[in-house]
Amino acid sequence: MAGMKATNLQATLFDFAIGELVRQHRESFQPLWSTESWAKLMIWLSLNCGCSGDREGLEAFAAALGPVVTTRMRRLFFERSLEDLDLQVMADPAEQQVLVMPLGPPGPLDPARVAQALERVGLLPGLVAGPERWQALDAVVAIPWLALPQESP
Repeated sequence: MAGMKATNLQATLFDFAIGELVRQHRESFQPLWSTESWAKLMIWLSLNCGCSGDREGLEAFAAALGPVVTTRMRRLFFERSLEDLDLQVMADPAEQQVLVMPLGPPGPLDPARVAQALERVGLLPGLVAGPERWQALDAVVAIPWLALPQESP
């Protein structure tokens, strides 16, 4: 422990804290699984960090985060780990497909378990295509979006 630099500890703490913050609040921003929900989270964070809500303030906040932190936050925002099903769901609406993969050792995924995971996180019915359009790729199931949640006008 003595060999760890203070900056390394601060970076680790920041990474942990931002991850927990995103996971704790991501369900608060509706509609889930939409770019609108992501934008709402980013606005909420920027306002709570003292930035103005105008375009300039929001852009300054985004620039201060940088692409690495923003990408990590977005991945956390759109992923769900279902420990009891041993599955992870990655459903970023900016991507063409939802990905479902095992948390444990790789292997073929049971379609019923995949459907259960999608149902639990709110992606069934109506947001992703049915099992006939799913594509099994080694230990990953790729599922095309059927529709994304409607954005507010």
